[in-house]
Amino acid sequence: MSKDLLFSPITINQLEIANRIYMPAMHLNMCRRYQVTEQLLEFYAERARGGAGMISVGYASVDELAANPMHIGAHDDKFIPGLTRLAMTIKENGARSAVQINHAGRYNHSMLLGGKQPVGPSPVASRLTGEKPHEMSITEIETTVAAFAAAAVRVQQAGFDAVEILAGTGYLISAFLSPLSNQRDDIYGGSLENRMRFGLDVMRAVRTAVSDEFPIIVRINGNDFMPHGIGREAMYEFARQLEQAGADALCVNVGWHESRVPQIQTKVPRGVYAYLARGIREVVKVPVIASHRINDPQTARKILADNSCDMVAMGRALIADPQLPNKAREGREQEIRHCVACAQACFDHLFEMRAVECLCNPLAGHEYEQTTKPATAAQRVLVVGGGPGGMSAALAASEQGHVVTLLEESDQLGGQLFLAGAPPGREEFVQLAQDLAYQVKSAPLELLLGTRADSALVEKLQPDVVILATGGVSLAPPIPGADLPHVVQAWDLLSGKKTAGQNVVIVGGGAVGVETALELAEQGTLSAEALKFLLVHEAEDLEELRRLATRGSRKIVLLEMLDKLGSNFGKTTRWVMLEDLERYGVEALTEAKAVEIGAASVTVEVGGKEISYPADTVVLAAGTRSNNPLQEDLERKGITCHLIGDALKPAMVFDAIHQGYAIAKAL
Repeated sequence: MSKDLLFSPITINQLEIANRIYMPAMHLNMCRRYQVTEQLLEFYAERARGGAGMISVGYASVDELAANPMHIGAHDDKFIPGLTRLAMTIKENGARSAVQINHAGRYNHSMLLGGKQPVGPSPVASRLTGEKPHEMSITEIETTVAAFAAAAVRVQQAGFDAVEILAGTGYLISAFLSPLSNQRDDIYGGSLENRMRFGLDVMRAVRTAVSDEFPIIVRINGNDFMPHGIGREAMYEFARQLEQAGADALCVNVGWHESRVPQIQTKVPRGVYAYLARGIREVVKVPVIASHRINDPQTARKILADNSCDMVAMGRALIADPQLPNKAREGREQEIRHCVACAQACFDHLFEMRAVECLCNPLAGHEYEQTTKPATAAQRVLVVGGGPGGMSAALAASEQGHVVTLLEESDQLGGQLFLAGAPPGREEFVQLAQDLAYQVKSAPLELLLGTRADSALVEKLQPDVVILATGGVSLAPPIPGADLPHVVQAWDLLSGKKTAGQNVVIVGGGAVGVETALELAEQGTLSAEALKFLLVHEAEDLEELRRLATRGSRKIVLLEMLDKLGSNFGKTTRWVMLEDLERYGVEALTEAKAVEIGAASVTVEVGGKEISYPADTVVLAAGTRSNNPLQEDLERKGITCHLIGDALKPAMVFDAIHQGYAIAKAL
């Protein structure tokens, strides 16, 4: 039997790490006034118990302009006791520990700094915050370099196994490195050598400040994906120079927060950015860690086997399932609950100043609130509906020790996850349906597929509690002609029950409408396999290949009555979806109302005028209404009844999963 490279040890400097899984630092918003909290401790304790080889926390601030108070503090000795507790928590639960130290620079916001102006190499406004930073003086630069070194010393004093310097993603070090944000004409600007100087000064100062055997990891961009930015070749040279300055390992990520290339969204293929780590690995001798969209062991193993890296960074994958490493090591990979890269709660929450949670894992961020005590008395719990909310409720109720029956009218579990996973680049939602279904089928509960719940069946089962997860049904807007045979519901198209013609008008520009438009626009374009074949053989020029990859045969018009499209998408996903509408040639109209549907056209009121659009298929994506036909009968009979997800009110997958979990755990 061949050795599993994913679980072979690796050494960084003199530190031996049990396996190749590295949990990278992520913003969690779980600190209070820079202090480590019980919430943060328990979050990382769970990931350490899950079997990751090394966990990096952070980022941690190097001074008061470096972060906001919900991040970890490393800029004062008063934070050392909290850091010490965090180091001990991770190490006592089986993982190696590191702290990422950073200065946000121009990415910080004056609102989060008590009105103080962010700093940067030059007064070039950030597209992320809109604020123009104060240009740092030579004295301020030298003070900041010293602050990095002092923070690294605190990390070592606190008992961590390593320190990581964040030198990418558009933060201060990479802002100095890039000609976009560095327009200085002194020794820190101009040439690449000068623009690298600040980052290398930080590297040398940290190397001098900590002991020789203390590992220093540097997280850099493989490519910033910014037009006229740093690019790969410059990063190769920066990597070489970092190694010469004393870096013991390089963790390669991708892109700035301002980049218009998707980096973390569902549509990003698994492991696609490993080529950037491979490029860095080819020019240095220290271990290299690959990052981004590595959410399953098989992808991780392939990247390692291809010699693209020496370790794999799995961040959100371990938020979704902290036990992923243990499950992979023990041959239980079918039990893994994969991250779907929706970014709804792990990233979008950050913009709302909320702590990180997870669509897939309702326990994430709430580990400190949980108890493992089973229910004092087992109840007969009936869950009606096998979508994500129903499966979440059934699993949680079973974990509590209740006697659970799950009814699903169709012949498969998953519900609307299959609709969410139908559009191109959204397949991870189908993976989640499969993950949850496997867990349900493996749990000690009764599963009845192809079974419609009615009053007679409920009476026969005699439940103490019923959880209604019966979902919703599509709305039919009152538009003249909506009953014509060529008018279909978006759900029927996404599920494959209906097909579309060549001229399509979609009524409703929310998430479902946008997803339907992209699904239809993708049909008839070049497949990935065909595109690679034609590219390798130079059959067409690059511009023509791009056109063939983004233009199908349909003419698609998307109508939205509001003043913006996709308003129910999360912030992180919405911009990608909207750019894809343009990229794939969908004509999207806002403040547009479908007035009448004819036999071959749709009359639309937009800008005070009526326009006729040809349509051999009209798709209705006008929203959802709750479907809960059992509620009234159950309440009349005095049976305790809870509604979750769309059955309660139109909701997102996140809401359904979390509501189901919370209600079941409270029984």
